[in-house]
Amino acid sequence: MYDIETRKRALALVAQGRSVNSVAKQTGISRAAISSWRIRLDPLVRTGEPCPRCRAVPGAPEDPAAYAYLLGLYLGDGCISEHRRGVHCLRIACADTWPGLIDACEAAMRAVRPDNSVSRVQAQGCVSVTSTSKHWPCLFPQHGPGRKHERRILLEGWQQEIVDEHPWEFVRGLIHSDGCRITNWATRVVAGEKRRYEYPRYFFTNVSEDIRRLFTDTLDALGVEWTGCARNGHPYNVSVARRASVGLMDAHVGPKH
Repeated sequence: MYDIETRKRALALVAQGRSVNSVAKQTGISRAAISSWRIRLDPLVRTGEPCPRCRAVPGAPEDPAAYAYLLGLYLGDGCISEHRRGVHCLRIACADTWPGLIDACEAAMRAVRPDNSVSRVQAQGCVSVTSTSKHWPCLFPQHGPGRKHERRILLEGWQQEIVDEHPWEFVRGLIHSDGCRITNWATRVVAGEKRRYEYPRYFFTNVSEDIRRLFTDTLDALGVEWTGCARNGHPYNVSVARRASVGLMDAHVGPKH
């Protein structure tokens, strides 16, 4: 339906570092069509060479908002493992209890790397959403040997820019991986009578001090009040319990589903 010049113009915009999503919005051409043209017409894509970070002028990943969410999921429940010939597999573990989370994780992976396939691997009580690419370590430079809490986890400048632009997506990814929304209860004596009252509360739990700091720094930037909680004398949980802050979290994050 589109002539070759139209296709080349769209690909030229992508080659400038623009995301497929933004080019699709500007031109009115579907993202699926542009992605298909990249595979068939762009020799760099066809040979599987550059991801956005591997271009001569590194650019932002496809769909930065989806990337911010996927980054949160990866820091919580994700891992990258190397396969043969330099191919890497990104895995995000999602509990069967939250089918909406599984769908959101798959959608984010597809948005970040639209030219790569995504699959689900069922295990007891959970689903691993997986995708293979040579470039996952480029997109997640926090990948390295050992467990995340046993090594430094810092964002690179380009990642921090994305988080600053899409902070709620990043927070949502962290909560969806290592967080929860619960209902707390307490009792209070009123007019001589003990009464029970309930209130919502968010928790984020991660052993890594660096990952907790990324979470709380982002909350600070958003104006969300939080407190740290310890387990056996060691920092472990981050709690959001004040009514106004819970209201912000409910508006932008919400419970898992």
